[in-house]
Amino acid sequence: MQTISLHTTSCSRSGRVNSLWIFLLGAVGLIVVLVLLLRQGSPQPEPGKKYLILYCAAGMRVPVEEISSAYEEQYQVHIEIQYAGSNSLLNQLQVNKYAEADLYLAADDYYTDKAVELGLAAETIPIAHQRPVIAVSKENPKQIKSLDDLLKPGVAVAVGNPEQAAIGKTIKKQLEKIQVDGTNRWVQLEEQVTREGVFKPTVNEIANDVKIGAVDAALVWDSTVTMPKYRNELEAIPVPELANDPNLISIAVLRSSTDPTAALKFARFLTARDQGLKTFEKYGTRPVEGDVWIESPEISFFCGAVNRRTVEQVIDDFQKREGVIVNTEYNGCGILTSQMKIIENQSIEMGFPDVYMACDRYYLDNVRDWFQDDVDVSDVELVIVVPKGDRKVSSLQDLLNPGIRVALGQPEQCTIGALTRRMLESDGLYQKLKEKQTVEGEVVVEKISSALLVPDVVAGHVDAAIVYISDALPNQDDIEIIRIESTDNLAVQPFSIAKTSDHKYLSRRLFQRISQAENEFEAAGFHFRLGNDQTPESDEE
Repeated sequence: MQTISLHTTSCSRSGRVNSLWIFLLGAVGLIVVLVLLLRQGSPQPEPGKKYLILYCAAGMRVPVEEISSAYEEQYQVHIEIQYAGSNSLLNQLQVNKYAEADLYLAADDYYTDKAVELGLAAETIPIAHQRPVIAVSKENPKQIKSLDDLLKPGVAVAVGNPEQAAIGKTIKKQLEKIQVDGTNRWVQLEEQVTREGVFKPTVNEIANDVKIGAVDAALVWDSTVTMPKYRNELEAIPVPELANDPNLISIAVLRSSTDPTAALKFARFLTARDQGLKTFEKYGTRPVEGDVWIESPEISFFCGAVNRRTVEQVIDDFQKREGVIVNTEYNGCGILTSQMKIIENQSIEMGFPDVYMACDRYYLDNVRDWFQDDVDVSDVELVIVVPKGDRKVSSLQDLLNPGIRVALGQPEQCTIGALTRRMLESDGLYQKLKEKQTVEGEVVVEKISSALLVPDVVAGHVDAAIVYISDALPNQDDIEIIRIESTDNLAVQPFSIAKTSDHKYLSRRLFQRISQAENEFEAAGFHFRLGNDQTPESDEE
């Protein structure tokens, strides 16, 4: 019996093992088949075709898919899109920092700004505004007309989960500010939803609950109700309590992107006023102004000569990353502003700068009406320079001494000339130097650019020059630097964008790149003035 028993048990176990293997092999085969079917059922990039991975807020699915399809058709770049709530996507990016995602589009710029703060994103570009509204069915059997109506007994409400969806976070943030009977509105709404409604991770899910009659109402974006899926089924009811602070949809280029230039190009297409923004407007959002779409745009940058040493490499890096051209003209600001006036007065379409970074706001103020609000980037001292070991000059007063050859900036053509004149006038010295200039045998020369002053001292053509310290520092082996005791010995460098520019947002990204160059400015002898929250104002955010 034992033999039979053991033999029977052995057969039984063998049968189970074989059955298990058959089951496992079958399961593996089924998975393989399902994967193949999924791959066949979803669009795949053709061999050799570029592709980008976009994390996208679920509520923006319709316009984003339409824009992506148009872009792929035109430029043969496949956009692979993953949808979820804005915060859920941000959490995914935090967990998987090394995923090869290229772009992140959120329904609230809080999340794209947070992505930058966390080091996950480099650039952000605004898209459009939207506001929360109440969505009800066309029939609206509960006659819901206000936020108060949502709180009535028997009303089932769907709301986006604040921990997952931008719509939920926005509603919570705004309603927490409103107190009624000692309790903020968010607490009241949260209790109502917990008791009779539902929290869900995306705006589409809560809108769909209204559509199928699972709830009586939902708080969604005003753009959600205009989407094709809902426009014939749902009605939007404005909520005054939620109308004051519209949300800004925005897109970020991720640091994990393996091709940031391609990612930025698509982002420019999606946020261009004559391309992607038209689609966003069609589906109910209110777009920002946006740039004009050009596949390889060029912007014109008029830059005061003093800034060249600090911004030249920044501009080169910016061009390579963005895949754009920055046509930069370095010159004295008197010459640059004269060029602007000629262009403006003759109505010449080409040539007016998109961006101007002056040597000092003295010259920006001369063309103020043509530019938006500016931001001070840096400041730099004016100093006297003399040949190495020369002790004949130690102050501004010494420049008047007989036989001292002096070089100054020409006040009508360059900023340092204008600032030098102002400084010498305040000390009562400017007219005396001009008189010295007329004396036979004396030398007081004026140069059209700050870049020409130090070389005159190094070459021994003059005994002293008033220059920017940033021009003097690279030549310390050949010159001595003498500090000037004056309240007028400082030049402040502002940055501004032309009102007429068709590439304001591209120009603002150039500014953002300059704002990250503090070390370069300080090393060159400038004092960097920018804080983390400063940026040139646009006519519209």
